[in-house]
This record gives sequence, structure tokens and C-alpha cells, in this order.
Amino acid sequence: MKLIVTTLIGLAVAGFATTASAHVVEVTTSIPVVQGSDDSELKAAVASAIDDAVHQAIRFTPTVVTLQNVRRVGDRIYLVLLVADQEGEEMIKQLESDGANSSGGANDSGELSTEPGDSAVKNL
Repeated sequence: MKLIVTTLIGLAVAGFATTASAHVVEVTTSIPVVQGSDDSELKAAVASAIDDAVHQAIRFTPTVVTLQNVRRVGDRIYLVLLVADQEGEEMIKQLESDGANSSGGANDSGELSTEPGDSAVKNL
């Protein structure tokens, strides 16, 4: 009798268990502040830091990378990235359309935005 109950409980748990199909990850990375550098060098350093974070910090194939926040602390510039796969991107869009995400509009041009308060999106 105990074996039957245990088996039924095990089957019920297995039947109702679902796996997460959407991947959404927040990653923080940093680059050194270089005095006298121009905009092109800064953009190249930021793009390189983003590429390194995407290829070394996550194990799924991302479809979107959003620059959420940038801060300078001492001699480092810290970048906070939101990385999502296709299902995660759809989930984020759904949350934005429901009004749950108040971070502002996203720039879908694929270029990094340097204006304060703008959200930057890099589509992969």
C-alpha cells in the first residue's frame, strides 16, 4: 500500500513539474576608466565588455542584451546588463506591455545609447 501511494505521489509530482523555458539573466561587468579617451574608444571598450560577459557568463544563446545601468565608481565603469533568450525576450515584452516594467522605452536600433535614462538594446 505504501509503495502504491509513494508511486502515485511521485507520478503526480513528475506530471505537474515544469521546466523553465525562458532565460533572463542580469550580469554586471566593468571596464577601467581611461583618461583622455574619445567616444569611439569608449564604445569599443563597452562593446568588448558586453561581448565578454555574454560569451563567458551565460550558458544559453541570447537574442537580446539590454544595458540597464551604468555607473562610474572610482577608476571603474560598471555596466549592468539584462540578457535574455527568445522566450525570455517575449516574457520581457509581455511584462512591458502589462505595465509591470517601468524602465522606459527600449532602443531597438542595435546601438548603445549614451543618453542618461535611455535603455539600450543590442540585438544578437
